[in-house]
Amino acid sequence: MSDALQRAGRGEKPALEGIYQATSAKLFGICLRILHDRQEAEDVLQEVYVSVWHRAASFDPARASPITWLATLARNRSIDRLRSLKRTAGFDPVEAAAEVADDRPDALATIESREDARLLAGCIGELEDRTQVAIRSAFFGGLTYSDLADRAEVPLGTMKSWIRRGLMKLKECLER
Repeated sequence: MSDALQRAGRGEKPALEGIYQATSAKLFGICLRILHDRQEAEDVLQEVYVSVWHRAASFDPARASPITWLATLARNRSIDRLRSLKRTAGFDPVEAAAEVADDRPDALATIESREDARLLAGCIGELEDRTQVAIRSAFFGGLTYSDLADRAEVPLGTMKSWIRRGLMKLKECLER
């Protein structure tokens, strides 16, 4: 997948098509879980792939895995859209996204259907419980670091440190 992102960064359309085929279901799940609106999730997903097309050259495999980079793009775009909708249409606050009921599998469940996801799940399982919860909630549940810090009743900097250390441990585990 890293190779495909690099090729997409050089303007190779077939590489972007391959990335889309391999990741669109996962990323759509993330968008839908956060936005709880199929049309908005589809729009955000399109924006994500436009962003991938324009920013693929900036992908650094030393900093994150391809799916982590793509999931982060989808998560951040979805949260931005949710905030935008709140300002323009009186939607519930972004914090309400944590309480959204969805009978479909969450983004993590969708990702876990693949071998690399099983490895990721194993590595996440090696983390401390609080770090596991924070990383899952932030990257698969759409919560902001601020929301997580409030829920855990810790300073924002502490939450960021937990997540950063957890991500570094995940990287080490995934590279084994």
